Amino acid sequence: MANPTVKRRGLLIILSSPSGAGKSTLAKRLRAWDADISFSVSATTRDPRPGEVDGQDYHFTSVEGFKQDVTNGNMLEHAHVFGNFYGSPKTPVQAAIENGKDVLFDIDWQGAQQITNSDLGKHTLSIFLLPPSITELRRRLESRGQDDADTITRRMEKSWDEISHWGSYDHVLINEDLDQTEADLKTIIAATRLRRIQQPHLIEHARMLQNEFEELE
Repeated sequence: MANPTVKRRGLLIILSSPSGAGKSTLAKRLRAWDADISFSVSATTRDPRPGEVDGQDYHFTSVEGFKQDVTNGNMLEHAHVFGNFYGSPKTPVQAAIENGKDVLFDIDWQGAQQITNSDLGKHTLSIFLLPPSITELRRRLESRGQDDADTITRRMEKSWDEISHWGSYDHVLINEDLDQTEADLKTIIAATRLRRIQQPHLIEHARMLQNEFEELE
């Protein structure tokens, strides 16, 4: 049940793009812009890496526990990647949006579809970032200096599959200029927060206006 003192419900903000299109940088900028936006902490069955903190970096769980959560409907989305399960627990996300906090998901199109089709789907805002060109996408991947040539080639091969699903998102931005894209993202989020379904207090306000009108008759 929504918190009656909160004037808006939070959003499930889904941000997707091929690797190198600027998604991670823009996600960090959004969090710096508004403290009401936080990252969704994923659950995983892989072992913690040195320095990782349970509940902060990931919710570490067993395979059996993860599968039970999926069966019980406690995962908004999930996938099996390189021998391990990953997913987005529903309970903390639902608590956040009911208290007027937005949750940011850095996921691919498959995860986006699962969340959009969930019972919290009506509160989602999905945005896809396109690169200005494939040549520029490769240049950005190479300029990061994070991957070797083989890894960059694999990322490029995967990029078209990701790009081909752009049409299933609410909004699509061409990230040609990082600052402009950031400004556009903020505009989209601010506007979507004003959707009627995100403002539960409007029902009570409309009733108050009706009562006030009837008292004047």
